[in-house]
Amino acid sequence: MVTTSDSTGRTIARSFRIAFIIGGILSVVLGLLILIWPGRTAQVLTGIIAAYTIIAGLVYAAVGIASGSKRGWSRAGHVALGVFFVVVGVVAFANLAAFTISFALFLGALVGILWIVEGAVSLSTIGHARNRGWTIAFAILSLIAGVMLLFSPLWGAIVLWWLLGISAVALGIANIVRGLSMREG
Repeated sequence: MVTTSDSTGRTIARSFRIAFIIGGILSVVLGLLILIWPGRTAQVLTGIIAAYTIIAGLVYAAVGIASGSKRGWSRAGHVALGVFFVVVGVVAFANLAAFTISFALFLGALVGILWIVEGAVSLSTIGHARNRGWTIAFAILSLIAGVMLLFSPLWGAIVLWWLLGISAVALGIANIVRGLSMREG
């Protein structure tokens, strides 16, 4: 005799199993797209971000214009931010290839700065670290990697993009195997 809780448990397990498999397949597809067509995939992603930016800009501008509760700087700020977002999105679509490279340069430099800050913060915590050697090693590697990215942000962004593709494929395969190996109850 099957009880309601057994049936519910099987349904939940089946849902998890399906979610792992579908998520894994999507991850593998995304990873393969990045590895096979890295430039085109980056342009598509930049296009999606540009479309989002335009939509967000229209929403901000509409909130600033239509809001009866906002006054003065709040209203003007929403409109100005909305116009700025729309302009950035339109400029991105006007030359998607150039904007993709600019975006990659920006992200490469941003990651470089973040790694430098992370290394500096790690150095500042050496006195509280349980293992000073690993903390110092991490800090030095983070500082070196951050400086390297700042000197060649495009190269760094390309390497990070490839690592993202490889990781997406590997994690996708792991999730597919995980989903296929799950029992349903």
